[in-house]
Amino acid sequence: MGKVITGGTMSLDGYIAGPNESGFDLLFQWYGNGDVEIPTASPDVSPLRLSAASAKLLKEEWGNTGALVVGRHLYDMTSAWGGRHPMDVTTVVLTHRPPQDRPVADENFVFVTEGIEAAVAKAQEIAGEKTVVVNGGQMARQCLEAGLLDEIGIELVPVVLGGGTPLFADLGATPAQFDGPITLVEGTGVTHIRYRVKK
Repeated sequence: MGKVITGGTMSLDGYIAGPNESGFDLLFQWYGNGDVEIPTASPDVSPLRLSAASAKLLKEEWGNTGALVVGRHLYDMTSAWGGRHPMDVTTVVLTHRPPQDRPVADENFVFVTEGIEAAVAKAQEIAGEKTVVVNGGQMARQCLEAGLLDEIGIELVPVVLGGGTPLFADLGATPAQFDGPITLVEGTGVTHIRYRVKK
C-alpha cells in the first residue's frame, strides 16, 4: 500500500484561498510562468507551463499518484474538471449526497458517503502501491485528525492574502508535528516543501 499525502498552494500568511474563495489567480501564477509544458487529462484545464524545477517535481509526483480524495465542494466548484481530473487518475469524492446524474463509480469518479476513513480506504484500493493524494482544506484536516496522513506538501508562493482558508482550518488534533523538510525545491514563483507526519 502506498503512502497518503496532502498539500496545497499556500500564501506566505498561510492561506490556500483568500477571503470568499478569492486569490486563486495569485496563488496559481506558478502554473503558467515557465517554459516546460505539462499536459493535463482534463478537457477544462489547459496544459501547465512550469519552470524546469517545478516540472521535474510534479512529473515525478503525478507519475507516482494512483488515486485522489476530494470533497464534494471542490468537485462542484470545478464542474468535475470537465469529466476527468487533470492528473489523469480516478478521483474519490467524499460527499453526503452523490450526484444523481452520474454513476456511483466509474474510472473517473467514485463517490463515498461513509466518511474520510472509507474514502481513503477506497482510494488506497484503487491506487494499489501508488500514492493517494488527499485534497487540502477539510479533507486534509480530517485525514490528519484520523492519523491517516504520511506526508504534507506545501507550494509556498510569495503573496500575502490577508485572510481566507488555511490548509488545516479548525484542526482538532493540535499541536501536530512534522519531520523535515524531506524535500525542498525552488521553482519560479514557488517553493515546494515536503514534510513527513510524525505519527
